Order: sequence, then structure tokens, then C-alpha cells
Amino acid sequence: MRAPRLDPPRRTDSPHMEARLRVIACAVVQPSIPMLKPVVALVAWSFVMWAWMYVTRIPAIRAAKMELDPQAPRGEQMATLPAEVRWKADNYNHLMEQPTLFYAVALVLALVTRDPGTDATLAWAYVGLRVVHSVFQATVNKIEVRFGLFFISSLVLAAMTVRAALLVSA
Repeated sequence: MRAPRLDPPRRTDSPHMEARLRVIACAVVQPSIPMLKPVVALVAWSFVMWAWMYVTRIPAIRAAKMELDPQAPRGEQMATLPAEVRWKADNYNHLMEQPTLFYAVALVLALVTRDPGTDATLAWAYVGLRVVHSVFQATVNKIEVRFGLFFISSLVLAAMTVRAALLVSA
């Protein structure tokens, strides 16, 4: 049995080949470290909220003498805990939602940014707003204020998305 013949890649000027070469070039480009720092910071903040959730939830479960029932509908038992305890879990869940879009866009920008200062500033603004949103939701939880923080952070994320879209389509 003969080994398959490995011909060198053929040069072509097709749009598909150009797109492939761009992807390969992006893979070898040094990422913008300033863009990666806010990504790591938001992941770390998610772990802070995770710890805060359990530090409040476990004592509340014990105080309520709750017997955890795997047959109970999802969330039913936790809904009986005090609201101040549930707010931490609610926020932790929120950190697993929209921020996943932030991670994707921030990583794209880390690879293709032409203006790391502006993009990193936007990323840090998003992270800061999410942290303020978390602390506010976990302690005061006034929905109107939370919505304002969420809305502003969403606008920042939208700006990052537009910047990334423009760069990858150029």
C-alpha cells in the first residue's frame, strides 16, 4: 500500500483561498494582551459571585432545615429561600448569559484590533458595568437601576461588536 501523495498547496487567487489565508494569518498574530485582561477579570468576577452565592445559600438552606429533593421541579425549593439569598444566584446565572457574547467579541478584538487602547477601554467599561450590576443586584436589587446598568453595558457590548464586525469584514 502506497502512502498518499502530499502535493504542495496550489496558489489560487480565489476569494475562498483569500479568506482561508486571512484566517491562518489571524491564528499566528500575537493577540492584544490588554484585550485579554478584562476577559480574565470577568471570569474571575464570576467566581467571586459563585462563592458569594454558596456562602449565603448553604447557611440559608441549613437555617430553613430544607431537605434537598432531586424530584422537585427545578428552582422550586430555592424559591422558598429569602430573596436576598436568591439574588446572588440570579446574578451568577446572569453572568453565564450575555457575558458569553462579550468573551467571544473580546477574543475576536484581541486578535484583530488596530486600536487596542480603545477596544480595551470598551472591554473594561463592560466589565466594570457588569461588576456594578452584580453588586447592585446581590445587595439592593432595585430593578429600574439594574435595568439601566444592563442597558448601558449592552450598548458597550454592541459598540465592541460593531468594531469587531468592521475589522473582520475589512
